Amino acid sequence: MYTREVLPPRISPVEDGDPLHGTWNRAFEKVDLLEIRRPYKYPLPRWAKDFRIKEWECFSVHNEFFVLEAIFCNVKLYRMAQVLLYEKEHDQKFFFRKVIPGTGWQLPINLYNASVDSHSARFYFCIHSWLDAGTVKLDVNIEAARHHPALTAHLAYNVKTQDVTPLVVSLGLAGRRIMYAYKALAPVQGDIVLNGKHINLIPEKCSGFFYDCKGLFPYSMHTTICKAMGFDEKNRRFGFHIAENQSRETNKNNENALWVNGLLTPLPPVLITMPNGIEADWIIQDIEGMVDLTFTPKEHNKSGIELLFTNADLNAPLGYYNGMLVNSDGERINIKNLFGTGEKLYLRV
Repeated sequence: MYTREVLPPRISPVEDGDPLHGTWNRAFEKVDLLEIRRPYKYPLPRWAKDFRIKEWECFSVHNEFFVLEAIFCNVKLYRMAQVLLYEKEHDQKFFFRKVIPGTGWQLPINLYNASVDSHSARFYFCIHSWLDAGTVKLDVNIEAARHHPALTAHLAYNVKTQDVTPLVVSLGLAGRRIMYAYKALAPVQGDIVLNGKHINLIPEKCSGFFYDCKGLFPYSMHTTICKAMGFDEKNRRFGFHIAENQSRETNKNNENALWVNGLLTPLPPVLITMPNGIEADWIIQDIEGMVDLTFTPKEHNKSGIELLFTNADLNAPLGYYNGMLVNSDGERINIKNLFGTGEKLYLRV
């Protein structure tokens, strides 16, 4: 069965100018990729290296009735905020996207006590990551417009170390360039108000992924993500977050993980195939016998951006997962009609 070393906590994924590669179960105290010495073959000024760093934070929240997906990214040419709220029973969808050209707010270099917020026309968000207090909070307020009703959300993730073991990775890309990711599956409590309708989120029935990522990614970047969460037949909170990307030596280090009752199982690299296209079944498998899943899209969500010499295409369908996963104890986790999300991203910037 696949295993990989989980390393002792470190202050940063960069030490003495050298990038580290590995897997950890505690957040770094800071992540500043500008500290990498000569990440490119030729020397570049600091501003040029900073321009190549792309960063984003993602929030996924699921209960038996609703799914909320929010992403806040800074790719330096522009910043983007995107929020999707989907009601399962009535198959209703709220979608909002805000693109702001140019530089502006940046995501913090640590998660222990940092915040970022943005005020713009008809839209406000604030992220407060406070690992010292065991919480990550998101506040969103979107005013009503012609194409969508008003939405307000307040979410609080319980990421206390006694309840949640995160996955933290630093993965090699080309040369001395790396990508960093922090992932945690946690109970979520909070409130959502959509067009005057109040939704109360109870942590005993609501789970969420928090994802923080930064990287010196290639000009043409592509990644595919599969994720879902819920409660198994033993009423244990569980979820998985699996990605296929451009990182190297994926058998040694990758960003794939399974959580059961807060306990982390690092998963092996996987191959995600779509033999009949993105709108049909996705097949997610490894060679270790720990991952064997099929994702069947139900609700398709596609967005794109073309700005100057950059473009982005994101397909993020909602649908159902079936199959099985195996945790580090060798226990088989059977998955039947588990509602989740797939993402296929192409970014050229």
